[in-house]
Amino acid sequence: MNRNWRLAMGILAIFGAASAGEISEGMKAPAFEARDQRDTLVRLADFQGKSAVVLYFYPKDDTPGCTAEACSLRDGFAAIQAAGAVILGVSADTTQSHKAFAEKFHLPFSILADPDKRIIEAYGVKMPLLGIAKRTTVLIDRQGIIRKIVRDVRTKDHDQQVLALLKALP
Repeated sequence: MNRNWRLAMGILAIFGAASAGEISEGMKAPAFEARDQRDTLVRLADFQGKSAVVLYFYPKDDTPGCTAEACSLRDGFAAIQAAGAVILGVSADTTQSHKAFAEKFHLPFSILADPDKRIIEAYGVKMPLLGIAKRTTVLIDRQGIIRKIVRDVRTKDHDQQVLALLKALP
């Protein structure tokens, strides 16, 4: 293997541009289960054959960008539901942190606690140096296939960004 190529891949991995758990559009979404802010166990399999899933990863509860993104999705919740999708948020915060965050901002969707980072790592969205999730949204169809990966999340109008992508899905 070329030494420069190995060096470049190492640098990309350090800064989060490459990951062992990297996902791609068209692949089956990695299965997961986790507890949400209501302490309800949520599984990806619960939605298969029923609805698309907007799986959005974010770094930390109650921070400016994460709050803007969550509130945008809250504001677009009815339209996203009408488009046949559920919204699931994921961060490494605890269920207690998620509960306070959801109550403070009246979030109507599940926010999954992933303190051991199993989901974050399975989807390849872990920031290597910080150990938290990169802001990424994954659109999963009713059959459990990843149809879109959004890495350029617009936090203040993410609901509109997601809705446009959902409407474009086959």
